[in-house]
Amino acid sequence: MRSKKHQILLKRVFINDVDRYSSHNIAKFLFTCRHEEMSESDEATAAQSEAAFQLVGTVSSPDKKIRFLQEQYTSPTKDELLQRLLVCDVVVYNIAENATQQQVEEATWAVTALQAESENFKTRKIFILVSTVMTWAMIKPQNLDAVLTEEDFRRRRPHPSFRNHNILEKLVLKMGRGSKSKLIGYVVASGLQYGKGENLFHYFFKVSWLMRSSKVPIFGDGTNHIPMIHVFDLGGIIQNIIQLKPKSKYILAVDESKNTLEEIVKVISEALGTGKTTKVSEQEVMKTTDFTPEELQYLKVNLRLEAVTIKDSFGLSWTSEAGMVENMENIVKEFRDTRQIHPLKICLLGPPAVGKSTVSQKLCRHYQLQHIRVKELIEEKIRKLKESINRDRDGENISDNDDDDAVSAHAQLDRINQSMEVNAGRLSDSLVFDILKEKLNSNLCRNRGFVLDGFLKTYQQAQQLFISSDEEGGKQEAVIKRPVFDKTITPEHIFSLEASDDFLTRRVQDLPESVAEKMGYTHEEFPPRLMKYRQLSGAEDTLLDFFDELEIHPVQIEVTTDDPEYTDVVEKITEMLGRPTSYGLSPEEQEEEERRKEEEQKEKQAEEAAERRRRNEAALAEMAAQYQEWQKNLAELEKQEEELLEARSLPLRNYLVEYVMPSLSEAMVDCCAVKPEDPVDFLAEHLLRNKQKD
Repeated sequence: MRSKKHQILLKRVFINDVDRYSSHNIAKFLFTCRHEEMSESDEATAAQSEAAFQLVGTVSSPDKKIRFLQEQYTSPTKDELLQRLLVCDVVVYNIAENATQQQVEEATWAVTALQAESENFKTRKIFILVSTVMTWAMIKPQNLDAVLTEEDFRRRRPHPSFRNHNILEKLVLKMGRGSKSKLIGYVVASGLQYGKGENLFHYFFKVSWLMRSSKVPIFGDGTNHIPMIHVFDLGGIIQNIIQLKPKSKYILAVDESKNTLEEIVKVISEALGTGKTTKVSEQEVMKTTDFTPEELQYLKVNLRLEAVTIKDSFGLSWTSEAGMVENMENIVKEFRDTRQIHPLKICLLGPPAVGKSTVSQKLCRHYQLQHIRVKELIEEKIRKLKESINRDRDGENISDNDDDDAVSAHAQLDRINQSMEVNAGRLSDSLVFDILKEKLNSNLCRNRGFVLDGFLKTYQQAQQLFISSDEEGGKQEAVIKRPVFDKTITPEHIFSLEASDDFLTRRVQDLPESVAEKMGYTHEEFPPRLMKYRQLSGAEDTLLDFFDELEIHPVQIEVTTDDPEYTDVVEKITEMLGRPTSYGLSPEEQEEEERRKEEEQKEKQAEEAAERRRRNEAALAEMAAQYQEWQKNLAELEKQEEELLEARSLPLRNYLVEYVMPSLSEAMVDCCAVKPEDPVDFLAEHLLRNKQKD
């Protein structure tokens, strides 16, 4: 249970739009902050869970559950929101991330409403407006190389699209004037934010990673300097403001970098793509649908800023002080972790004719991996070297770098040709490993992963390819008695396909002669290859032993059927590897995608229910129409029956009128006159007498 001191230290912090990139990561950072001022007796308790902040905030949808928010609000009314702001120690309104007019208006309302209530505050509250350096975009520097600091904030001039941001900044800076004020306002002018999966710069990361185009576009001439800040460093700045309450009320939140857009895009392309870029005209940029007009304005900003307050007053534990360009390796790691796009590195082993290449091809298609076969890799390398040399001969190379590349290509091709001459057309292992390492270290393999198709045969080959040769590694190996391997290129999944000699021999014998010759499975070639594989498998130190020593334990899969598609084998491997994660979304985007799918499912169910109702109503209407038709037909039938009866009774009526009624009428008149005791007998006798007279 927390002590009273800890309860006092715990600050309740409100943050708006916590399901958006910027506010989400700020809140995530603050969630990780822990109390520093604790007695030694409290350290054990603090190590478990002593959060410095109690976080609450707004989200756009009730379906989005933010795990580090104690309370979250969806579309509260102004009265409801004000009541929740009033019980917070700190209110953070973030309008730095492409804020809409509605967001700016809400933040303006919050400032005004809190000021109106400030006299009733029991304790001092802090209002932090996270704004943007776009309110500096039109400032006129005293010279072209001038570096601006917080001291220049009064000279700032906003970009036309960010005038309302500037007005709100001024409103916040007016707060808390006077020593007795219980509401202090701070403005944080944030640089363009990056890190943790990216937001504004995600387009360049994604284009580079996918490599659908060999060149990553640079918008405009790319010479503009872009002030930037890692999103976790922005969270650290807000933490310092809350805890230190600095004298300066206007704080620039930018890192040490003063990189141009061209430098930023180029380093992204080098880290994830081909390393090539191309400049795109402003007219072409305006046609793109990947950015809103406001986002494009961010990328066109040209400012050189220096954050003096952060340097002089804050004890900031930087995540990326030198900026994205200098810390690209860590930024790429964050990008992969957040977007869940880790490479899948597989090595497929087994005897000849067991089906390694077919299974490898299927895995590569399923997981979008690079299929690495050494023979094809060597042919590809020789072809590229020749192309580079031919370009140089044709005069296409115009830069010093291109000339150096051509010279290097000449030297590499000479070494390859000499090695093949000495080794009867085969390439030495050392050159093969150089080519293979180059491929495994390429961005395609590092980003997406690969399947190494049956190249490695021995323990020694694996050592030469994967074991690190640096001195530190050697020392570490001696201490812990485990080889130090290059994790970047070493496979993480080893599958060994196994089959009996008889099974493999029968399979080879059933192959067409042309196929057997092409694959080296003729009667002369196959038995020696199989025998050599068995000998290597029975060696004292085998290839599988090498991976076991690295604790990358191989999985053996028996091949027992002649299925040409290897369905069972592929299913077993994919079941162990899991679903493809070639290019994923960030957790926030995944939540959004899941929510979208749920909404689509609900819409689909609603449409199906509406369709069922429509069909039921149509069926009922059809039944009602059928019933009316049946009633109509029944009435017509009854009418026809009546008419038929009428027609059939007419001759009978005529007969009665002509022959019966006259005599009967006379008899009844006489009966009425006499009034006999038995009228029926009287009528009968009367009719009989009249009949005898006739």
